[in-house]
Amino acid sequence: MDPMPGVLERLGEEKSGSPEAKSATWQVTPVLSEQQSRDVQLVLAYAAPVLDTRQTSRLLREVSAAHPLPAQPHLKRVRPNQDASRPHTLEMLLCLAGPTLGTPSLAELLPQPAVDPRGLGPPFLVLVPAWPPLTRDQFEEARAHWPTSFHEDKQVTRALAGQLFSAQERAAMQSHMERAVQLAQQAAARGLRAVGAVVVDPATGCVLATGHDCSSTASPLLHATMVCIDLVAQGQGRGAYDLRPHPTCSFAPAATSQAVQVGTVRKLDADEDSLPYVCTGYDLYITREPCAMCAMALVHSRVQRVFYGAPSPDGALGTRFRIHARPDLNHRFQVFCGVLEAQCRWLDPDV
Repeated sequence: MDPMPGVLERLGEEKSGSPEAKSATWQVTPVLSEQQSRDVQLVLAYAAPVLDTRQTSRLLREVSAAHPLPAQPHLKRVRPNQDASRPHTLEMLLCLAGPTLGTPSLAELLPQPAVDPRGLGPPFLVLVPAWPPLTRDQFEEARAHWPTSFHEDKQVTRALAGQLFSAQERAAMQSHMERAVQLAQQAAARGLRAVGAVVVDPATGCVLATGHDCSSTASPLLHATMVCIDLVAQGQGRGAYDLRPHPTCSFAPAATSQAVQVGTVRKLDADEDSLPYVCTGYDLYITREPCAMCAMALVHSRVQRVFYGAPSPDGALGTRFRIHARPDLNHRFQVFCGVLEAQCRWLDPDV
């Protein structure tokens, strides 16, 4: 008996339309790093009105030398006056405020004779963004407090605006996730956890591995991601698991002109057999957000992108952790969520 008849009915309806109509019911969203996703943090700083604009260049040079801001290179030192009731036209950022707040004088804030305070008015407190903005939303929020420089990542901006993928690419993404959903249904029919996955070479569109969760008490590590990574390795003449009891878990043999010794491990910088290192340059489509173990396996396999349908309470690619974007790891990859999210959520009540 089909454990998820509603999913197949919905998939059948979506397949009958144009590529644009097929992908209109879901949104693909990038899973950014913690730094890119966090709210703008503000810190207190001292600024002062520039009463004599003829002194601006000299003051800027002297104040910047006396109070450099190495952790805040994004902050501009001078801004237009924000208070129309005050006569000065410019305001200058002097330094960050210390733990003890008060109303210090210019003489207390600016070392002399390094800084000649002529041309500045009484200092005042202001909130400034503590970290450089990494997305346009962060930039818009940050510059509302103090003028801020912004080095925009155009790909991130397009991804957040839903403009990164063409209709043809979205149709291909949906097709791959539909296959992952069907694999998850087949796993559920066999009493296994309903998680399906597909590995694709985006350069050719070829499916290299299809698998589902095969974990059990005897084999607790065989999550869908681990299965697919091993299947890709088997296609390269390697691999560690015997997945023959699961006939829907399959791989496409990699084309190579040289024999590969089964059970060997390719070094990261070795290309003597013309094959990539496991999943280098490949995409993984999976119905459920991978756990920490699977996320680290994806790091080590050098996957290029991961698309998952539904988030997981223990997910490590956006929910609990963002392992794919950690700067202390030796490989990072892109992650997108939301492809066929509704259908993927139906597969597993935990999500």
